[in-house]
Formats: sequence, C-alpha cells, structure tokens
Amino acid sequence: MPSVLPLGLPAPEDGVLPSSAARGAVDRAFCLYVHIPFCAVRCGYCDFNTYTATELGGGASQDAYAGSVLTELALGARALEASGVPPRPLATVFFGGGTPTLLPAEDLAAILRAARDRWGLAPDAEVTTEANPDSVTPESLGVLREAGFTRISFGMQSAVPHVLAVLDRTHSPERVPQAVQWAREAGLKVSLDLIYGTPGESLEDWRTSLATALSYGPDHISAYALIIEDGTKLASRIRRGQVPPIDDDDHADKYALADEMLTEGGLQWYEVSNWARTPADACRHNLAYWRGSDWWGAGPGAHSHVGGTRWWNVKHPRPYADALAAGRSPAAGREVLSDEDRYVEDVMLRVRLREGLAADTLTSSGRRAVAGLIADGLVEPAAAFAGRVVLTFRGRLLADAVVRRLLPD
Repeated sequence: MPSVLPLGLPAPEDGVLPSSAARGAVDRAFCLYVHIPFCAVRCGYCDFNTYTATELGGGASQDAYAGSVLTELALGARALEASGVPPRPLATVFFGGGTPTLLPAEDLAAILRAARDRWGLAPDAEVTTEANPDSVTPESLGVLREAGFTRISFGMQSAVPHVLAVLDRTHSPERVPQAVQWAREAGLKVSLDLIYGTPGESLEDWRTSLATALSYGPDHISAYALIIEDGTKLASRIRRGQVPPIDDDDHADKYALADEMLTEGGLQWYEVSNWARTPADACRHNLAYWRGSDWWGAGPGAHSHVGGTRWWNVKHPRPYADALAAGRSPAAGREVLSDEDRYVEDVMLRVRLREGLAADTLTSSGRRAVAGLIADGLVEPAAAFAGRVVLTFRGRLLADAVVRRLLPD
C-alpha cells in the first residue's frame, strides 16, 4: 500500500498561505499538478498513492472524482488570492497517477478547462497526461488534444514480456506502438517511461527495450532505476526468494547502456533520468520542480509548493472528497521551509540538471568541494571554470555522493 504522509503543521481549513508565500512570486513560474489516484490493477513495484476498485472501499466514487477536483481548484484560486499571491497563467499542467486516462477523456478536459478559467494558460503552456498504453483510444486522444493537451507520457516500462510480467504491467508490448501512433495522429508529443533493473532482466533485455522505444521515434524518454519499496508485492517476492534482488552494479551498467543508446538515437540528457530530442521536448513541468517554481497539487495525497510553503492533501479519495464537500481544504499538513531547507533542496535538484547550478550560489564549503569533485572526475572542469557545477557521466552515476559533498555537514 502507499507510504505514509509526512508530519507537519496543521493546515488552515480555508487553505490560505502565510504572507511569505507571495514574496517574489511574479518571478516564479506557476504550474498545476492533478493527481488521478485510480488504477485498473496495482503493479507489483508500485508504492504510489493509487487505488484499484477493490482498494477504494465504500463511498469513494471514481465517477464523481472530477467534481471534487473542480471544487479544489476553486478553493485554490480563492486561497491564493486571499494570500496575496499574484495571479499568473499556468506555465504547465500535468495529470499524473495512477492512470489518469482511466477517467473519461471528457473529465480530464473539464478539469483542464476549469484550470484555464481559474488561472489562464500561458500561450505556450505544456499540458501533459500520463497514460497506460491500454487505457487510450484514438477517440479519447482526440478529445484530449481538442481540449488543449499537448503531450502524453506512456508507461511503457519494458518491451520484454517476462519483464512486464514481473512488474505486473497489464499491457502487451504490441500495444505501445499503436498508442504512440494514435497520439501522433492526434497531434500530441510523446514521451515513454522505461524502468531498468527489474529482477530477472538481463542486459540484453534492457538493450531490447531501449532499441524498441527508440524505434517508435518518441520526443522524450525517461529511464528510471527500479526501487524496491517496503510493503509492495515485489518486495515480498524478493524477501521470499521468488525473484532475485536488485543489484547496484547492474543498475550502473544499464544506466550506461541507456545513455549510450539514447544519445546515439538522437536524444540528449537534460536531467539524470531524462533525455529529450530537442530542448523544447524536455518536460517543462518536471523542470519547474527541479528549479523551485510554484505549483498547486490537486487530488488525494498531492503535494504543493508556493514560495517556500509546502503542503500535502489527505491520501484517500473518500476523506479528500468529504473535506471539499464540507467547504474545507483537503490539506493534511504543511510546512514553511527555512532558508537552509530551500538551499539544500536547490542544490539537490539543480545539480541533477545538464545546466547544473551556479557555483556562486554555494556556501563557502560547497565552493571548496568543487575542486575535489573535479579531481575525482565527477564535475565537468570547463563548466566549473565558467562558474557552473555540471555533472560528468560518472558524476551522474554518483549524483547523491556529489550532493553530500556540496552540502554543509
């Protein structure tokens, strides 16, 4: 089942933020994340805040879900105005899950329309939905494109049937190219998500998945190392010895193969786990997270951040809907980040980007650490001499270690 929410301070029922949230807002992008917590089945590796029909329990209605989100968007607009946060058009909108496309396309379109009515969309706004390949049709994709969606991210994960079986994925490999073609015909940009390091996946299996994904000509590919989360079905299978454990050296070999093949295939890395065909094809919504922008997160368990104030909603769809029906914010808690907290997060996130981070934003100890990181082959020398900390390929493999050395003890 999904992991627990963090502890935090009580969140006010009206959703109003502290005055500090408004400072500097005009200089930050504003984005929207909409969490759709429904899945047809629970994948064996998944620890996300998602629910199948049997897990929802009585009283939680998937049919009524869009209406609850619309209520939260109205509350959000009121709360931001009352907090003195200046209105800004949405730079990006991202529907994640779960499987957003389990909802009718008309529901997703209605949510996007409400967001546009509340805040407006920037003229070049990026609007993305995640999807399983078996949860879309040509008709549903046409509805999404007509509504203003610009991009779709398919959870491909692997092209190898026995790997998909270990992950409990429901689609067949043959469905992915069909879904990609439909998305192209609808006028949507296409991203593919891949996972490497699944128990029993060989290096050749991974090579097959990469080559197959590239053959579909996507604009963007994300490749994530499998993490085994406690409490998942896959963790139990590993503990019982039914499948082998994951291996860090195997992950490193597969990351190296991904970078080699994706680069040769015409994509360039722009974040440690993400490659895009052109800079314009990079996921701008995720870049907003990594650059510390503002976003409102709607839906059960969704996290939000505005000007150093972070909050998170109750997890289950039933209390989420009940709070909104009663006129209350669904937030379960919040925190106001200190300057030190924001600095640590900025270093942790920006160092993962190809653009790196400005060396003059580091503390004196962080700046002193850069020379050692260059000597160890973890940071690009030319970029450092130009005033930026940019990871080498080896640095990407050891990004967490780089962050630890850049941050104060």
